[in-house]
Amino acid sequence: MSWFGDFAEIEKENEPLAPRTWFKLGGPARYFVQPRSVLELQQVVARLRENNIPMYVLGGGANLLVKDSGVDGAVVCLDQPEFKKMQVRGETQVCAGAGYDMQRLVKDVIRVGLGGLECLAGIPGTVGGEVKMNAGGAFGDIGSRVLEVEVMDQNGQIYLRKREDLVFEYRRSNINARFILGAVFELTPEAPERLNERLREIWMYKKNTQPLAPHSAGCIFRNSNGVSAGKLIDQAGLKGLREGGAEVSERHANFITAAAGTTSADVLSLITQVRDRVRDKFDIILEPEVVIW
Repeated sequence: MSWFGDFAEIEKENEPLAPRTWFKLGGPARYFVQPRSVLELQQVVARLRENNIPMYVLGGGANLLVKDSGVDGAVVCLDQPEFKKMQVRGETQVCAGAGYDMQRLVKDVIRVGLGGLECLAGIPGTVGGEVKMNAGGAFGDIGSRVLEVEVMDQNGQIYLRKREDLVFEYRRSNINARFILGAVFELTPEAPERLNERLREIWMYKKNTQPLAPHSAGCIFRNSNGVSAGKLIDQAGLKGLREGGAEVSERHANFITAAAGTTSADVLSLITQVRDRVRDKFDIILEPEVVIW
């Protein structure tokens, strides 16, 4: 019998995680939970704590590598309708749930003539995950547009983090709560035509500089003190380096792509090789940006 008891209908056991990640790699979750409401999420979290079961939060799976052995714990996914709502508030503010797809949000706000999120074009993920890690790139980051964030801690307590309390830095924020439930963005009115033109320019840039088609998790390493990780990897001569089906992209050295038959162990080995080679050549230790479970 499942430890979930009366929550059995929202819980699965030994659920494959690979289809839910952009790498399409890794083993199953011992438990996989999809709460349908905030109250149900609170009850689930309480049950997990009572049973001392490790808890992981899954968003869009874009910045994630799951090990071949899978996850010995409960993976909680906020992908139900309650967490995928969006609303325009006033003339310039947009509220979006944690599970709302970011690429859909970018298009939705452009459609109503609000700019500021188009810099996130081509960065897969959900609102919760992208706010927590301050997703962005050469054209800007999401943190600059966040007005407030609703969060829930591991005790089930819900509170609001206001702009003045939030700190967004390169690929990180000071949001330490276990769950982000939603966020409010302050955007700028602008003609949809101009916004769409900017969106196309950003897409063309990414299409020409990044491997958008093969399975990957985006940038593998964080930049180091303003120095491009991709540039360091390139200068170390590592483009095209392979381990099994995993390869350092020829198009962008900070991307690792996974061909058919690749294992997570292949990717992990390649990550280690790249870190070691960059350290040996430049005396710089690259910090992973991709999350490893």
